[in-house]
Amino acid sequence: MPYAHVVFTIPQGLAPLALQNPKVVYDLLLRTAARTLQEIAANPRHLGARLGFFTILHTWGQTLVHHPHVHCVVPAGGLAEDGRTWRPCRPGFFLPVRVLSRLFRGKLLAELAEAFREGRIELHGRLARYRSPAAFDRLLHEARRTEWVVFAKPPFDGPEHVLAYLARYTHRVAISNHRLVHVDDASVTLRFKDYRSRRARTLTLSLEEFARRFLLHVLPRGFVRIRYYGFLANAGRARLLSCCRDALAQPEVAAEPEYGGREADVTLLGLLPHAPRLCPHCQAGILRCVQVLERPPPSLRVRRAAA
Repeated sequence: MPYAHVVFTIPQGLAPLALQNPKVVYDLLLRTAARTLQEIAANPRHLGARLGFFTILHTWGQTLVHHPHVHCVVPAGGLAEDGRTWRPCRPGFFLPVRVLSRLFRGKLLAELAEAFREGRIELHGRLARYRSPAAFDRLLHEARRTEWVVFAKPPFDGPEHVLAYLARYTHRVAISNHRLVHVDDASVTLRFKDYRSRRARTLTLSLEEFARRFLLHVLPRGFVRIRYYGFLANAGRARLLSCCRDALAQPEVAAEPEYGGREADVTLLGLLPHAPRLCPHCQAGILRCVQVLERPPPSLRVRRAAA
């Protein structure tokens, strides 16, 4: 089926607040975007269905400036309330972006106000002037007066395109190597896409400025930037996906090949969170653990280092 791609962006006036409070604000950004999608989709006036989707937090723009936004990849439909009927969205249309934008704005501003009242928001430097409740309310009021951007990109053609998107964007931080044009002892030149002219351009930054911009996007330790919701959430995912396949008259997915039950394979599964399956060279053969090399004792490691 096609997949919708929805992007939620906070206004630039709130970006410094996110930069000083990344763990709190980024978490609220992800959860609020998810709740907005779920609430609008559940409304019978729009779709009347339960969605399943994942969200990815991005904090950068093409030139590495701080630009927090959330990508949501959503199957173009959902389970009806009875749990047995699939309700697809209209062809070429997922959910109304103006309605999503207004609800997203109201929810996130309410969450930020509550976080401030609970003392979870810190304000330093140029934001120190918003430390009083009245001043912080003015900051939120200014944000409420602006139109927030929610952008629905054209739907993906199918699961293969979703996988291609994931391969490019999920685990990259800020910039990929192929965009680096030149690096020397004084500067870095990178390639970026100018969305206004729709042309590729280059930008040269000093090493200090490049490092500063890159480090803007280092997330707090342990922060989860890819999250799953609805029928793709961990709780009840197997049961709900089975309901989706029944509603779509699709067969169950075949079980992944087993390792063979050998003791060494069990040991491998215990050592690695995601044991390798396919050979990285031929992409066909299944890798199997034949031996686990024990770590040498500390005394031996010291003698090897000295040698």
